[in-house]
Amino acid sequence: MFDIQTKIELKKGNPEAFKEVFRLLYPRLKSYGKLFISNHSQVEDLIQETFITLWNKKESIKTDKTIESYVFVILRNKCLNFLKKQKLENDRVDIENLNIEELQFLYQLDFAEKEEKSLEEQLIESFKVAINELPDKMKLVFTLCKIEGKKQKEIAEELGISIKMVEKHISKAKQQIHDKLIRQYPALIVLIALLLE
Repeated sequence: MFDIQTKIELKKGNPEAFKEVFRLLYPRLKSYGKLFISNHSQVEDLIQETFITLWNKKESIKTDKTIESYVFVILRNKCLNFLKKQKLENDRVDIENLNIEELQFLYQLDFAEKEEKSLEEQLIESFKVAINELPDKMKLVFTLCKIEGKKQKEIAEELGISIKMVEKHISKAKQQIHDKLIRQYPALIVLIALLLE
């Protein structure tokens, strides 16, 4: 999602690159955090902590790895640590809506070999492959809307097509990407839905 230049600028400590990463990832991180914790303000606090950690560890960013998966792993670890702490303090955990299989996938990442890619990296790579397999026009519309964050009206004007056609392309793209990812990661249906949100 982020090009190498953005990663380099982020690593250098460029505030504009940092703002761009925050702007594009924040909505997805919010949905992802809610998989673990239902308290909206707590999720927002953990996302803020995630970006503070990203800023503090910016020098360790690897330009050959995805920023997205790095940030999602930081948030996942912060959520799991919060839940562990909550369990120790209150002897209760706020996981009423979590699917056990999904949690097991998330916990297994801590035990993966260093050479292995994290589940987040695998999912994001598969997501990119699925986008690249879309028909050209559909791929362009989906990328402009969901990756670059442009409004549907703006895309329609830019490409000279109707808003209904933009909606149709996005809907079909989401369905095709969803179907491909569900075949690869059937236990992660909730995460896939959030990725396509």
